[in-house]
Amino acid sequence: MKDLLFTFFTGQRIKVAGEKMSFNHLEKDIIRPKFGEPRVHCALNCASRSCPPLNREPFRGGQTRCANSRSWPSLSSIRPTGVDYSAEKKTAALSSIFNWYKDDFKAVGGPMAFINKRRNRALA
Repeated sequence: MKDLLFTFFTGQRIKVAGEKMSFNHLEKDIIRPKFGEPRVHCALNCASRSCPPLNREPFRGGQTRCANSRSWPSLSSIRPTGVDYSAEKKTAALSSIFNWYKDDFKAVGGPMAFINKRRNRALA
């Protein structure tokens, strides 16, 4: 997104259950607190560089899987945004999402537990 002020996300441009609101309000004040699910960051995001890639397919009723929740933490060789791991240095640079929203990952054991559950090879 080239909206430097994030007005696309902060402007009251959508209506949900009859209430006019912003995408930001919907995500941060309604969806995240209600569901307490860290995979929400893989499904809803602002498409910035450190965010998971957006899904190519729209979500449909009854759909609970987000393909990005499995692929995003393993994208270092393709797109160093989720986890950029250096086996040589034994270090990992994580997306800022894991810091900004670290409380969202507590229920699953924290950011590293979330990441390791989804990678082919766990980080040390």
